[in-house]
Amino acid sequence: MASSTRLVILDRDGVINKAPASYVLRPEEWQPITGSAAAIAQLNRAGFTVCVATNQSCVGRGLVTGSEIDDIHRVMSEHIEQAGGRIDRVWYCPHRPDEACACRKPATGMLRQIGEYYGVPLAGVPVVGDAETDLRAAEKVAARPILVLTGKGRKTLAHVGEHTGIEVYQDLGVVAARLAAETET
Repeated sequence: MASSTRLVILDRDGVINKAPASYVLRPEEWQPITGSAAAIAQLNRAGFTVCVATNQSCVGRGLVTGSEIDDIHRVMSEHIEQAGGRIDRVWYCPHRPDEACACRKPATGMLRQIGEYYGVPLAGVPVVGDAETDLRAAEKVAARPILVLTGKGRKTLAHVGEHTGIEVYQDLGVVAARLAAETET
C-alpha cells in the first residue's frame, strides 16, 4: 500500500468486543461492544484502513490454538462486514507475558510489523486501546495513542490520569466520528 494510506490500529478486547473476565476462547464467546462495528464502517467510509493488534496469551498458555483464534477473528470480521465495515488484517501476539517477546504490547513488534506491511511510517497513526499496554506501545513508535473508556478503559484512565499525549474518548464510535471529521478538514 502507498504511504498515503490512512491507517487505524485497534486493540480487540475492550475496544471492538466486550472484554471477558479472562479470555475469549470460542467464537460464540465473542460479543461485540454496541456500535463498534458501525464505528469501523464509518472509519472505512472515511478512507481508513482498519487493522487489529491484540495480545492473545491464551494461545501461549495452551488454552486455544492459533486456528481457534482465527475462528474467533472470522466471527468478528463477519459481524463487522454485516455493518458495512471491514478489518483489513488481524495481528496477534500468542506469547505469555513472561516470555518477554518483541511483539507483545507494550513492546512494539506488532506495531512495527503493521507499519512494514502497509509501508507507512507509524508516526501519528491512531492506535486505539483500552489498556495502558496499548497506549505505551503507541507512544514508543510515535503513533497517536487513543484511550477508549470501554473494556478496561476507565480503570486505565484512573491509572494513567491525564497523561499528556493520550486522547480519551467514550468509545470507538466517538473515536471514529472524530477521525472521520479530521479527514474532512
